Amino acid sequence: MAFPLPDPMRIALDEARQAAFAEEVPIGAVVTRDGAILARTRNAMRTACDPTAHAEVEALRSAAQALGTSRLDGCDLWVTLEPCAMCAGAISLARIARLYFAAPDPKAGAVLHGPRLFGQPTCHHAPEVYAGIGEQEAAEMLRDFFRERRD
Repeated sequence: MAFPLPDPMRIALDEARQAAFAEEVPIGAVVTRDGAILARTRNAMRTACDPTAHAEVEALRSAAQALGTSRLDGCDLWVTLEPCAMCAGAISLARIARLYFAAPDPKAGAVLHGPRLFGQPTCHHAPEVYAGIGEQEAAEMLRDFFRERRD
């Protein structure tokens, strides 16, 4: 039995589609608190000429501005791909309560793969992690994006 995707992941997937349309890697992110959306963003590295403009970092920045604080206690982050080491570090520093992600990233992910940052003794805060929510749709979008560029 298939379960419907939660609204924040649907919105993150829509942000990812918009990123692909802008020729950015299709990754989208949403920050929520108590069910309210604080930020919805997408990858913007090429558009912003900023190597740190990953969807997760953009979402954390936007949510922090909305709340007027760098600590996002009680907030959830929804993202379409397993965060890399930079983004996982930012998630920890922001004190995100729960991380939901769609597709795993065995090559560059840092949550369930690679350095598994949240399990390191130097990690000051580890969110609860929920993987695989919308995985098929997110993975297909990424595969299609890169296939088109190779062809």
